[in-house]
Amino acid sequence: QVQLVESGGGSVQAGGSLRLSCVASGRTSRTFPMGWFRQAPGKEREFVAVIDWSGSSTVYGDSVKGRFTISRDNAKNTVYLQMNSLKPEDTALYYCAAAFGRVGVLPMLPSDFNSWGQGTQVTVSS
Repeated sequence: QVQLVESGGGSVQAGGSLRLSCVASGRTSRTFPMGWFRQAPGKEREFVAVIDWSGSSTVYGDSVKGRFTISRDNAKNTVYLQMNSLKPEDTALYYCAAAFGRVGVLPMLPSDFNSWGQGTQVTVSS
């Protein structure tokens, strides 16, 4: 089992930047994809980004393409989400997730991931 702990959330004005971090502990073989999702009040959990185990392949949700960057440092068991040009509609609880055991096509559905963090709040004001 993998435990995930997010950090780096906060409040920022529109146009600003934040960097989220997610540290994995436990059964960290590192050979699994990791992703970020977000959920705003009253809305479904939304795919943000995913990265493969090597860090060489990434996929982004349409609403964040060109503004967010996912990366990982396997030596630190950490995945990052750099968020630039933030908009009020980016306000949400952001979750880190791991798809332990997953191979092949990068996962993008919540059901594809089997470990989740508790979330970190991001609030963007206009």
